[in-house]
Amino acid sequence: MPNRKPIRKAVFPVAGLGTRFLPATKAIPKELLPIVDRPLIQYAVDEAREAGIEQMIFVTGRGKTAIVEHFDIAYELETTMDERGKDLAILAPTRFTPGDVITVRQQVPLGLGHAIWCARAIVGDEPFAIFLPDELMIADQGGTGCMKQMVEAYEEVGGNLISVLEVPREDVSSYGVIDPGADVPGSGGTLTEVRGLVEKPPVDQAPSNKIISGRYILQPEVMRTLEDQEKGAGGEIQLTDAMARMIGTQPFHAVTFAGRRFDCGSKLGFVEATLALALEREDMGAEVRAIAERLLGK
Repeated sequence: MPNRKPIRKAVFPVAGLGTRFLPATKAIPKELLPIVDRPLIQYAVDEAREAGIEQMIFVTGRGKTAIVEHFDIAYELETTMDERGKDLAILAPTRFTPGDVITVRQQVPLGLGHAIWCARAIVGDEPFAIFLPDELMIADQGGTGCMKQMVEAYEEVGGNLISVLEVPREDVSSYGVIDPGADVPGSGGTLTEVRGLVEKPPVDQAPSNKIISGRYILQPEVMRTLEDQEKGAGGEIQLTDAMARMIGTQPFHAVTFAGRRFDCGSKLGFVEATLALALEREDMGAEVRAIAERLLGK
């Protein structure tokens, strides 16, 4: 197996205003909205840790300091809990060694590609992961998380990888879409070459119904590509456009995630995720099901 630089760093673009969830997000970052009792950003960070990633890079904006505080030590809270005999283990996933959480500001909202470019000095010359926290990726029971699946694929083929999922063709114009090539032998169709990428194509021009689903492993050269990337869909600097320019110069593959995706950037997706995960919890699943049945009049 070729020697490849490990994936040690992950970039989390969290500078968005969360306008679709107003007024809830007027003072609270949308990434801290909880799915049951765990913030969206915590799910993404836990997924990164499972994949062996060591350093979390948050690209933030004004009013997003609470995200950083979530991963800091809350001395007063922990002292009070300890004095009252409360178990502090529940806070363990929110603690980091100093230096393992780094923030950088995206001062102007110029799109996802620009947000990633803002982290260029911290990423340096290493390959890195990207997590879009709005995309909640839940592994199948007994399975591994999306990024761990991608890291395992990276160790096999190297280069650049993106996670994909199939959606109804009428929905493709809301996403980045891949032009798929040949499957990698022995992958069972879960690892596919990528010949091209299109951001939010019209339905009749989409090359497939396989959408980019919020997880990436990219080589550092993408930062140089983003430096002169022109604005694309929505008048923003699109990461998809920059990645498309790299195809043909480096290996590019898509990993079909074995698990479930919830679009928590939409209210319906957020409610669906909350209900689905609550139903699966041993401490409340039966009660939540009873509540749902009562509300539905069953």
